[in-house]
Amino acid sequence: MDRKLSEIKVGKSVTIKSFEKDDIFLKLMEMGCVPGEVIMVDQIAPLGDPISILVSGYHLSLRLNEAENIWVEEIQVANKKNDPAL
Repeated sequence: MDRKLSEIKVGKSVTIKSFEKDDIFLKLMEMGCVPGEVIMVDQIAPLGDPISILVSGYHLSLRLNEAENIWVEEIQVANKKNDPAL
């Protein structure tokens, strides 16, 4: 299920799906945030803005209004205990 990056909790890994605004796309693409890239929400400031994500091996701070324009998909972790395929 696709959600906005601003809605993701600390410690969750997600895959970037798309961007709502083209003007932010260029800025983020230059920093390694491209569709298909796996990122992790590392920290959220006490008042919720900014947030820190881990992308391509480095930490990147984003304003909350920037994170609201990034659509992501949570990475599903297979449950080995209940998954007969594993």
